[in-house]
Amino acid sequence: MTPILQTDRLGISFGGLRAVDAISFDALPNQITTVIGPNGAGKTTLFNLISGALKPGSGSVNLDGRDVTRAGPAELQRAGLARSFQITNLFFDMTVRENLRLATQVLEPASHLMRPLRRTGRAANKVDELIARFELHDKVHEQVGYLSHGEQRRLEIAMCLACEPKVLMLDEPTQGMSHADTEETEALIRGLTDHVSILLIEHDIGIVMAVSDHVIVMHQGQKIADGTPTEVRANPAVQAAYFGHG
Repeated sequence: MTPILQTDRLGISFGGLRAVDAISFDALPNQITTVIGPNGAGKTTLFNLISGALKPGSGSVNLDGRDVTRAGPAELQRAGLARSFQITNLFFDMTVRENLRLATQVLEPASHLMRPLRRTGRAANKVDELIARFELHDKVHEQVGYLSHGEQRRLEIAMCLACEPKVLMLDEPTQGMSHADTEETEALIRGLTDHVSILLIEHDIGIVMAVSDHVIVMHQGQKIADGTPTEVRANPAVQAAYFGHG
């Protein structure tokens, strides 16, 4: 199977600190690839390199057969990559529908920018599709600031999918959630792979082992292991660095 996303010896240094050190991996289509590691391992910095927030000092990023190493976030979105962040990034004074409508504007040509919302067919249809898929019917007219944390995170994932990406990057999507919201989000993430490939950072090891097809383990900026959840859990280096064994 041809990878949808590849990194080859991707790296960056900040002063004398090698924050990401020659990381190479393949993410396969319609699978969940999860990056784990202790705090400070370099996971979010790796995400920033892949998503264009930082420019790599070395190595390359390939998205669906295209070298996107130097591409910025806007260009990467057009190429098929979307990303959520640890901190929810929403318009809290606007309704759920209004947030989704803004996110789907990318589907319309620039010439439609000044049209009334009801006349932008593709974007409007996408909003309705996302409301149905994410079960937001009861919340469409509610201000986002009044949603629960779990609902806000679910809306943010829906907004990421508004641009119909090939790869969806999720940075700790269950952070701060209740147990019930975490279980709901876990099921949601599993269900997304029918339409998109997922690159995930997740601190909840139970979720990692339940949803991941492929796990990459980082420690002090380096990849120390990768493989299936079972292979990674049994790896002595991972047990020592991440699980505190050995």
